[in-house]
Amino acid sequence: MSAVAASAQEARKTNRVESLAQAERSSGGATQLAPIVAVGQAGGQPPETGTIGQPSAPYAGGQMATGARLGALGNRPVKETPFSVTSYTDKLIRDQQARTVADVTLNDPSVRMDAPAFSERDSFFIRGFSVTNLDTAYDGLFYITNPRRSPLEGIERVEVLKGPSALVNGGVGRVGGTINLVPKRATDEPLTRLTTTYMSDSQLWSHLDVGRRFGPEGEWGVRFNGSYRGGDTALDHNENEIGVLSLGLDYRGDRVRASLDLNHSKQNINAPASLFNAAAPGIKIPEAPDGRINTSNPFEYHDSEHNMVAGRVEFDVLENTTVYAAGGISRYREDFLSTSYTIQNPNGDALAEFGYNPQEIQGVSGEVGLRSEFDTGPVGHQLSVSVSRALNENNRGYFHPGRLGFRSYMTNIYNPIYVPSDWVNTGGLPRSNDLHAFSDLLATSVAISDTLSFAEDRFQLTVGGRYQEMRVRGYNTRPGAVPLGQQTYYYEEGRFSPAVAALVNVTDSFSVYGNYVEALTEGPSAPSNALNSDQIFPPVVSKQKEIGFKYDLGEVMLGAALFEIRQPNGLTTGGVFAVDGLQVNRGIELSAYGEPVDGVRLLGGITFMDAKLDKAENSRTGERFDGNRVPGVPTTAISLYGEYDTPWVEDLTLTGRLVYTGSTYYDQRNTQKVSDWTRVDLGARYSFERENAKPVEIRATVQNVFDENYWASSARGFLAAGAPRTFMVSTAFEF
Repeated sequence: MSAVAASAQEARKTNRVESLAQAERSSGGATQLAPIVAVGQAGGQPPETGTIGQPSAPYAGGQMATGARLGALGNRPVKETPFSVTSYTDKLIRDQQARTVADVTLNDPSVRMDAPAFSERDSFFIRGFSVTNLDTAYDGLFYITNPRRSPLEGIERVEVLKGPSALVNGGVGRVGGTINLVPKRATDEPLTRLTTTYMSDSQLWSHLDVGRRFGPEGEWGVRFNGSYRGGDTALDHNENEIGVLSLGLDYRGDRVRASLDLNHSKQNINAPASLFNAAAPGIKIPEAPDGRINTSNPFEYHDSEHNMVAGRVEFDVLENTTVYAAGGISRYREDFLSTSYTIQNPNGDALAEFGYNPQEIQGVSGEVGLRSEFDTGPVGHQLSVSVSRALNENNRGYFHPGRLGFRSYMTNIYNPIYVPSDWVNTGGLPRSNDLHAFSDLLATSVAISDTLSFAEDRFQLTVGGRYQEMRVRGYNTRPGAVPLGQQTYYYEEGRFSPAVAALVNVTDSFSVYGNYVEALTEGPSAPSNALNSDQIFPPVVSKQKEIGFKYDLGEVMLGAALFEIRQPNGLTTGGVFAVDGLQVNRGIELSAYGEPVDGVRLLGGITFMDAKLDKAENSRTGERFDGNRVPGVPTTAISLYGEYDTPWVEDLTLTGRLVYTGSTYYDQRNTQKVSDWTRVDLGARYSFERENAKPVEIRATVQNVFDENYWASSARGFLAAGAPRTFMVSTAFEF
């Protein structure tokens, strides 16, 4: 290596360490100057090309992290990432008493939940595009998380990368963004924490978190999390029983690091909340019902079980070159009997129809790759090469309407009618262990990228792309003209998706960036209320342009992003769903987090969105929707969370969160409007130490303090009711 190159490389390392040291000082920690990557064995650090180990240091206030993992690109500092990315910490998860990923992402105004709070699932809208929980990554691997709802007991970080993620994550992430879950690892300090929680109306939740390191230098780590939650919720007739077991093992040596995760969860729900849709175009959308009202019958249920194993290993072949391999497998099964509702008029009268379709979802995911840092003269390089493959299989029971004998009936969303359980007889119908192929998706991709840096990292340019190949198959599970089990569709398509991103460190604390990313993503599926329900369409190409800045004031991180995303649009016209025209989402995101003054912590921002339909036409009637707003996407969304350490009572912290979502349209014609809503959460926590110097933390939260009735979402052709006022009290003991 030339003297110039060596000097440039050393300068880059010095700048990164100084930047992270500043973040450590801001977060109150002065004992560790670790890079954004994992901490290696005691007394040593792995190269920046590694990923396994402890996560990046928290930013000032402890609610957000200074870095995040960008898939094949590895761990990167948030400030020096030319994308919009956030990383929520375990401290925030515990302080907000979050139960699921949706509770955490509510802190981001560009992310909204589009499923009912008391249903069996989480589902998201990111930058105005649908992202299901099936698309959530676990430690960078896709299709192995729980397809319905990911528990947080074994999760250290929740990372959100907004925009198409083809370059870093492959062809399985949705266009709006990608959520990655970072598992917990044993820390250098032993941990034994027991948290007990009470939630209205009568739910009890116990969570045990234990971590230990073993070996002469603490090279072996074990992290166990187990929890059980059960009881009645604030929704009428709704009862949850949820069990979670999570075991994380890791090894950190001089040149080899490895991890293994085993997860098991069960979720049994009585009378799960359901979605509503409107029957006829033009009818006025009724006001949202009281959040406590449950239209589901007491005998309805949703029972599920999820098991997952994931592993990762990396080896430093050179000082700054790491090869790695990762893989995982999961199986999810669910049995359910539930009701869907079609609203008939503004008075809330609705047609109720039973649904029964058990299924099994299996996922297999793998990745191998190389990351290397080197210099060519004065130019630095961060090279990444990876190959990934993910398979998702969905198996369902053959659907026999004649055997069901289910009768539909009229009810009302404000004054529900409940029918006797003998209206429904599921005897002799298939269960989740008696299933047949319904659909599968195989995504294979090869990615290469290089981040070139100039002038001691002042200028950084990332260029690369990913060749993506997708194969999608479907099989008939309904009797009719097509024989049961016969393949009904087959699509296979490959494409190279380019990406380019640039970042300029104008000063040590201020950076500006821009990116252009293309992505081949799986095609949309026809919704359940369409005549061609469950039909899957060929893969589509999405494109994003984004510019923004990040300003690190030491105690506060400010950010802004201006973006445009274009994606082929799906429309339901004449009862038939088809891909026609474009959805063009343009938006401005303003964000801030940190601790601006001692004892005051802030997190959140505001998003302004202009989501329009372009070249959209009803092929049957000739009606055009050009310029209409995209259904379900608000023009304004706000999420603001704050904490205040009171000066009059030591160790007492007051908390509050405001969530606002602007009005939306339910239909493409923009004739059915859904009202805006505001939710306020208030809380407090108090911490003290027992005689043995072990901490105790008491937390209390009231969500939806003013008991607002609201439609939390109108996306995907459905209305999802918001949750009522809910109380939560917890106590965490460390031993």
